[in-house]
Amino acid sequence: MNSLAQVFEPVIGLEIHARLLTDTKIFCGCSTRFGDKPNTNVCPVCLGLPGALPVLNRRAVDFAVKAALALNCTVRERSIFARKNYFYPDLPKGYQISQYEEPLATDGALEYTAGGAARRVGIIRVHMEEDAGKSLHEGFPDSDRKTHVDFNRIGTPLIEIVTHPDLRSADEAAEAFRRLREILIALGVNDGNMEEGSLRCDANVSVRPAGQQTLGTKAEVKNINSFRFLEKALEYEIGRQVDVLQRGGTVVQETRLWDAGARETFSMRSKEDAHDYRYFPEPDLPPVQVDAARIGEIRASILELPEARRQRLMSTYALSELDVMALEGHDLVALFEATAAASGKPKASFNWVAGEVSRKMNDLGAQFDAARMTAAALAGLIALVENGTISASIGKSVFEKMYETGRSAGEIVSAEGLAQIGDESELLASIAAVIDAHADAVGQYRSGKTGTFGFLVGQVMKATGGKANPKLVNALLKRELDKAVA
Repeated sequence: MNSLAQVFEPVIGLEIHARLLTDTKIFCGCSTRFGDKPNTNVCPVCLGLPGALPVLNRRAVDFAVKAALALNCTVRERSIFARKNYFYPDLPKGYQISQYEEPLATDGALEYTAGGAARRVGIIRVHMEEDAGKSLHEGFPDSDRKTHVDFNRIGTPLIEIVTHPDLRSADEAAEAFRRLREILIALGVNDGNMEEGSLRCDANVSVRPAGQQTLGTKAEVKNINSFRFLEKALEYEIGRQVDVLQRGGTVVQETRLWDAGARETFSMRSKEDAHDYRYFPEPDLPPVQVDAARIGEIRASILELPEARRQRLMSTYALSELDVMALEGHDLVALFEATAAASGKPKASFNWVAGEVSRKMNDLGAQFDAARMTAAALAGLIALVENGTISASIGKSVFEKMYETGRSAGEIVSAEGLAQIGDESELLASIAAVIDAHADAVGQYRSGKTGTFGFLVGQVMKATGGKANPKLVNALLKRELDKAVA
């Protein structure tokens, strides 16, 4: 692949289908709840029975507008639903209600920083549509002869986010998909659950000779539901197309599926063009009207988005991109900021939150109780460590007791006599005992093998139960050892 990559350049665009988090479907009152008994959340409207008329879900429109605004799109005050005509067993109407010539929003961009580099992926359009049903090919006694269909999902409100072909590698595409997902989750318009089909990705991929501007023939890799599968599918498909071209063949425009077991894509059908779907305006729905005032209200409801928050954290607290990602990984940003504000020590707050709190969450998993470790409690612990009342190592044991008992750091330190020993005379007595007990190590130090100094410090700390002030121990021990040499 390395030699091939020097000759051919991949060109990738994404189509993201995101289920909107409404309680009811886009054109009827049926539940969108996942996991119910098959074919129970259906009605004449979503099944397309004669005489049934669709009514647009206002909340679905608001969610779609919100997502479009977060992706820097221009939201049209007037958009049109259209019928996308095709036959498939999970589409009982024989058409899907979508948008085509006049979509909800256009001309946006996904902008983010990855690895210190600014990235921009253009957004062609964000439009609304209904989901299809689900064909079930496995799990039934007659699955070798028949396909079963569950219509519960049909009519679930979706947005489709279509990007420009601005991506140039499989890992870039996976990262863009990941960033889109985090935005949708942060907005509260999608739950990001790819296993349940709430978020699916189609990727259009072609290859062309490096430096050429004309696009190659694309293949669509359809219905990918994980970042890893997207990356692997694109890597395979890029290699497949390059191989076809290098053998003198022609890449065919088609739709392909990813086989995770075989780790390869395979042909599903020839790729349709727009005219194959015979789009025409949906006669049973009026134009969607979203006036400027409503758009303004929705825009005002958008809180700080992940990328903006990431940049603010890095700038405000002098954190690295990896630091922020560590906080985000356990959803600890709010705790960190509250602790930094309460303690006045951002760096120390980060070390404790990303360190001990994160470790505790890993240890306990779902049993971790966030209420047991508040920002105020952490700030109290940080103050004791920072002012030298207790050492960092003692602080970790105090943290454990705070979580277990709910007591404050001050109460635990006072009750258990954990305050750091800073009295010189007391420390000098311990140092003298260590020097007497470890003559060999002392002799090595005095002969120039200073590597034993750390061992002797450790012995002093052990002798004082870890309560000695480490900085003072280092200074006093060195003074005593050097004095003896002199």
